[in-house]
Amino acid sequence: MKVSDAMTSQVSTAAPTDSIRKVAQVMAHVDSGVVPVVDGGKVVGLVTDRDIVLRVVAEGRSFDSPVSEAMSEGEVQSVREDDVLADATAKMASHQIRRLVVLNEAGNLTGILSLGDVAKDYGAKQVGKTLEEISQEGGEAAAAS
Repeated sequence: MKVSDAMTSQVSTAAPTDSIRKVAQVMAHVDSGVVPVVDGGKVVGLVTDRDIVLRVVAEGRSFDSPVSEAMSEGEVQSVREDDVLADATAKMASHQIRRLVVLNEAGNLTGILSLGDVAKDYGAKQVGKTLEEISQEGGEAAAAS
């Protein structure tokens, strides 16, 4: 099974200059806990509902601040649409993350692969194994990515 068979392909995105409030409203509207941040057609970060709570609410920042101040920084882990799903779950486990950005051959965003997507299409046994590996020591902070 390929990543494209399991991924969520309808993904709402944000620009780095969009307000945190706007991104939170998008999350509420599409019922998602993550929004990729895209600049010039390339994914430059991810912002999760957890990022908003820890980096905005807990620190008393303004909801009108740019989302770039709340997004997870560093390299965004990704896979290609035609990658094998088992390889993608292994990547989730090795990087201790619960989501991967899915890119096409040109490097453009085409979807997100989450553990929920894997559970739906690949089975609970694989998700349990991947989640166990993600949750190993040190995985809690990385899991928000």
